[in-house]
Amino acid sequence: MTDTTTLSARLAEFATRTAAELPDRIAADSLGRITDTIGISIAAIATGPVQAAVALAREWGGNTQSTLFGFTDRMPAPVAALVNGTAAHALDFDDTHLPSILHPSASAVPAAIAAAEVSGASGRTLLAAVAAGNEIAIRLGNGADDPELGNNVFFERGLHATSICGAIGSAVAASVALGLDAVVTRHAIGIAASMGSGILEANRNGGSVKRIHCGWAAHAGVTAAQFARQGVTAPDSVLEGRFGFFNAFTGLHPIGDAFLEGLGDEWELDRCFVKPYPTNVFTHTGIDAAMRLAQRGIDVDAIERIELSVPMAVTRTIAEPREAKINPETPYHAQFSGPLTFAMAWRGGTGLGLSLDDFTQEAIDDPLVRRIAERVWYLPDAEVEARYPQALPTFARVFLTDGSVIEERVLANLGTVDRPLAAEQVQLKFDLNVRGLSGDTAGALRGVIGAIPAAGNVRELLAGMNWDN
Repeated sequence: MTDTTTLSARLAEFATRTAAELPDRIAADSLGRITDTIGISIAAIATGPVQAAVALAREWGGNTQSTLFGFTDRMPAPVAALVNGTAAHALDFDDTHLPSILHPSASAVPAAIAAAEVSGASGRTLLAAVAAGNEIAIRLGNGADDPELGNNVFFERGLHATSICGAIGSAVAASVALGLDAVVTRHAIGIAASMGSGILEANRNGGSVKRIHCGWAAHAGVTAAQFARQGVTAPDSVLEGRFGFFNAFTGLHPIGDAFLEGLGDEWELDRCFVKPYPTNVFTHTGIDAAMRLAQRGIDVDAIERIELSVPMAVTRTIAEPREAKINPETPYHAQFSGPLTFAMAWRGGTGLGLSLDDFTQEAIDDPLVRRIAERVWYLPDAEVEARYPQALPTFARVFLTDGSVIEERVLANLGTVDRPLAAEQVQLKFDLNVRGLSGDTAGALRGVIGAIPAAGNVRELLAGMNWDN
């Protein structure tokens, strides 16, 4: 008999309740996340990982069930989720939540859309699927937040919560889109718990594997939901059990249920922000600090040393190893470099501050960028540490050759509730991301996305989208 008090049962009940009683405010949030995710995916089409995923998909073939964003191909739903999830995360431009330190939409949105095309779900159901999948992925990430450690345990262990929790969030999203009941959704959650994976060493030392993490999570989620629909089952205690999800990945056992507090009434999605810059989120307040400092007209040749204080836990991603961060091997790896992004922002970028156009080999080889980056060093600060992981502040101090010191303090990321992006800034991001499409195709895409809330059948809506430029 199913224990309805287990964590997976409570999450499944939340998912089915969301499908039946989706708040209008959260529906609007989901539409915004679909818009942002598809825009990012279009911008990522030419990247190596996306091209590799498309090549594999074509090699595998299969039923023409679901859309590949930006391509005329249609693929089996798990394969479409793999390709689209890879594209959604390939530029590190996807939405971000704190303190879970994960990017939920890059897997949940592709999984939900792929499954909705299979089932012919309504647009409203698709919005509910995205909301439930995102919220659950975030909540699971929050479950590994350890106040005594002062960090999220997933991150501390080098585990990518985005892909590990994202597999379960994607399973929930797919389950809602497929119209599964709470019992089958619970099994989908348990199946996906065996499928999530992802390690973060690529953030430090390079490689492109991280760019496929969300694709794999979306693929796992759709597959888990389909397995559950076919009758495969999972243990009730898959999350909290002695050999369950939390103990296996984080060593947290027994695990409490505090991370589920207010589920359904209070939405962690409210704290999940759209990224303004296509860089690792830990670099964003440093980018803002650099832009503010540049406005002061400081002579770069007069800079002796730049000290940045950020949470020391994040320096393992954006500052270490130092040589790799000062001299990143590719423009993509520069997106994970605190010194390089700080220097590029100081020099001046495009878009909202830094855009994808700024990350070229020529840009990261710019002598001015290198001169600034080589002067950047990271030091701890007690106030910064106290704010983490609820926030990712940067305190910057510029020491000049005349002995003077100039400071800037950025306490919150642009895009968060403390510094929200304006609607026109979010629209600018989307427009820049889809400008590779022809004008007619970009306009049609805007129309299709805008029609989702009232759509009676997502499959029919997307079938009318002509990606052929």
